[in-house]
Amino acid sequence: MAKTQKKDVNERTRVSFEFFPPKTPEMEETLWKSIRRLEPLQPEFVSVTYGAGGSTRERTHATVKRIHDETSLEPVAHLTCVGASRVEVDDVIRGYWDAGIRHIVALRGDMPELGAPYQPHPEGYQSTPELIEGICKIADFDVIVSAYPEKHPESVSIDADIELLKRKVDAGATRAITQFVFDTDKHIRFLEKARAAGVEVPIVPGIMPTTNFKGTKRMAGRCGASIPKWLDDYYIGLDDDLPTRKLIAAYVAAEQVNRLRSYGFDRFHFYTLNQADLTFAICHVLGLRPQPVPAEPEAV
Repeated sequence: MAKTQKKDVNERTRVSFEFFPPKTPEMEETLWKSIRRLEPLQPEFVSVTYGAGGSTRERTHATVKRIHDETSLEPVAHLTCVGASRVEVDDVIRGYWDAGIRHIVALRGDMPELGAPYQPHPEGYQSTPELIEGICKIADFDVIVSAYPEKHPESVSIDADIELLKRKVDAGATRAITQFVFDTDKHIRFLEKARAAGVEVPIVPGIMPTTNFKGTKRMAGRCGASIPKWLDDYYIGLDDDLPTRKLIAAYVAAEQVNRLRSYGFDRFHFYTLNQADLTFAICHVLGLRPQPVPAEPEAV
């Protein structure tokens, strides 16, 4: 098995950011403040999530289109198989292409009922590789997919997950973003196993802020991510101490990214939770500095 090689950490580190579509005017204001704060860091792209069962389809589409129209950022839309026929999903894909969107995160998705087993739509795409093939038949999208260093909760094994990842790449995926993992050794082992299995596309670690540690633990429980004891211990007694939680969260994320970078990872995807400060601070630690944002062309 080829070992991942350590590299010069001063090489350019590339980042991407994930947001979710806002539900209220107040949440929309917070989202756009975050987008404007992070825009000068010139990420490779920013993605917008898609609710379980496609529940945020219209809000996702509107947010992606606004990012495309009003910022210098490259927006990426999430898309799932759940709860829609092929005809409906294909209409969404064509709508993104017509709106100028050229990148899609293709996911199987979760059922609207929390914890319910996956049930494909009888007239829909039956799996993520099928969805990817459908996307690529419609237009020349860049297709991004998910990966699970700690095993998807419904998978039988890591090896099965890697085999599925390989099928996604064979169907047309160009890179993978991982579920968040706090044990960096698991990221490294997953990358080595994927490379040994013939998966050559970039595998980008997903980085989750832990400021709201109770919320992080709930998300980890739903997606099968483990919480190391050392991380749990960091937050003991801090339920009512937000300033200290922010400092610890920045430290944890920066340490994780620096260690992964020393082992050859040069791309990182930040789950921002629509908050900019922590992500901005970590990117600063990584050597990224704000650049002038191109001015929008004046109307003729």
